[in-house]
Amino acid sequence: MREEGLLTTVQSPEEIEAEIGLRPKRLEEFVGQDALKERLSILIEAASGRGESVDHLLFSGPPGLGKTSLAAIVANEMGASFRSTSGPALDRPGDLAAVITNLEHGDVLFIDEIHRLPRQVEEIMYPAMEDGQLDIVVGKGPAARSIKIDLPAFTLVGATTRVGRVAPPLRDRFGYVARLDYYDTSDLAAIVARSALLLETSASPDGCEAIARRSRGTPRIANRLLRRVRDYASVRATGEVDAETADIALEVFEVDEAGLDKVDRAILHAIIDKFGGGPVGLSTLAIAVGEDPETVEDAYEPFLILEGLIQRTPRGRIATKRAYTHIGLEPPAGDGQGQFPHP
Repeated sequence: MREEGLLTTVQSPEEIEAEIGLRPKRLEEFVGQDALKERLSILIEAASGRGESVDHLLFSGPPGLGKTSLAAIVANEMGASFRSTSGPALDRPGDLAAVITNLEHGDVLFIDEIHRLPRQVEEIMYPAMEDGQLDIVVGKGPAARSIKIDLPAFTLVGATTRVGRVAPPLRDRFGYVARLDYYDTSDLAAIVARSALLLETSASPDGCEAIARRSRGTPRIANRLLRRVRDYASVRATGEVDAETADIALEVFEVDEAGLDKVDRAILHAIIDKFGGGPVGLSTLAIAVGEDPETVEDAYEPFLILEGLIQRTPRGRIATKRAYTHIGLEPPAGDGQGQFPHP
């Protein structure tokens, strides 16, 4: 049976719907990423002053940091319509043509996971972004002909967790490329407090901070933990989210003080108990914990590496001394091959 981690950034349709109501609508409501917000405000104000669309934007960074929210905010600030799709959904050039030809002047088109656009779709995106034209080939063989369609001015906002996989010709056509970083505890506590108000939940400052400390620097996870703590508080406590209630609730949901859930700990135990501390390959590790390799690599590894609990090497994943200590084991002396690097 596959373990389901509470802290993975993968979302169910129900959770996506619940999160939409918590998303900020304006730049002034968006907490954190201050330098990025300042640059976006300049771009938006300058474009508005000229009566133009904002230049195409590419947001990169780990899942759950607010890339979709910022794209919607750009549309709101410009008074434009927001259209959303994803790279995997645009399987053929005709799929993109159907979306892009329905845009109106100034609209914002958001493409999530833009690094997963098929090459043939990517190629017709180039003239659309650069020249405002859609070049479509109709028919096959000798009867094939090219049709050029003029497009209204629009803003493409792309989001990716793997900016290195965005083809350079596509990446170069974005006017501004920005990376979102993990949030600090104070910003996450402010996000939790704001979400608690929207959820009509009483939350004390220390309760918000207790949730923020376990949120892995990610607003999406902070909001998810808040909803779980709210559930516990309404059923097993007074209904108020304070530090004590948050600590007990998160212990019930198997989220420890460092922000690791049962899948994180399963990964550490697998490397240490089953593979002698490593190195172990990604595919083998994923099978050992009952997850997809891509989920392990994208949803769990970044935080474990950030916390200095595992290290990626050319030979595979290895556990650090801190990993042994975290799960209550005495780390071996090491084998002289760098198996236990200091984080």
